[in-house]
Amino acid sequence: MDKKIIFTENAPKAIGPYSQAVNAGTFTFVSGQVAINPETGDLMNQSIEQQAEQVIKNLTAICNEANASLDNIVKLTIYITDMNDFSVVNEVMQRHFKEPYPARATVEVSALPLGVNVEMDAILINND
Repeated sequence: MDKKIIFTENAPKAIGPYSQAVNAGTFTFVSGQVAINPETGDLMNQSIEQQAEQVIKNLTAICNEANASLDNIVKLTIYITDMNDFSVVNEVMQRHFKEPYPARATVEVSALPLGVNVEMDAILINND
């Protein structure tokens, strides 16, 4: 099976030895996205809501580069450092996703890269 690396300037560059996303056959696997504004390189960390909004913007940019959209996400994993932020992240997600929603897991973790409070990765089903 061939794999194709997905990269866009409209999402943050990888901060380690990984790709923004990899297309492998029927699926595209999107690496964890944090709240970095790709235009400025600034970390958007004033609030959990602002962070979640930026993360979803970054996911959207990568989906677009893969000729897809948020609607193509079949599995979303959300990592948060405080489960008390769960409802805020849900509210942001509802603004950007519509039914049928992707399968999802939300996991509380002790820390995330760059000291952010939310990170998301995704699996997309590719358009035919």
